[in-house]
Amino acid sequence: MSQVLLETLLATPFVSRIGVQLEQKGTELTGVLPFTDTLVGNPLIPALHGGAVGAFLEVVASASLLVSQPMARLPRPIDVAIDYLRPARAQDVYARAIVARSGRRVANVRVEAWQGRTEAPVATLHGHFLITPEGADSAS
Repeated sequence: MSQVLLETLLATPFVSRIGVQLEQKGTELTGVLPFTDTLVGNPLIPALHGGAVGAFLEVVASASLLVSQPMARLPRPIDVAIDYLRPARAQDVYARAIVARSGRRVANVRVEAWQGRTEAPVATLHGHFLITPEGADSAS
């Protein structure tokens, strides 16, 4: 079921419009936001729009939850905090998530995005997501 949900997530209009891609090697999932001119928010630098970077981080967080355990439905954000650490330049952005804790209803996820060097992140996300693990009683 989680594979179907992952495909559903990637097929949503906004996610497919910005072109998010996922690469999975073993248990490690890396998100890729390929650069396109439509993602530029500040043409003077040029830098990617913060909204596109933030949405990308949220997609990677949700996808990581779907890959980490079987889910009955897509994770829903409860609260998300994004730190923009440096401008995301006009090039591809990569991100990886760590599921810090995943309970019966809530999961805690951290995501780092970078360009070029993993040790120089351009943005980070820390969020709590409402989850419904497969087999969990959906009435509670």
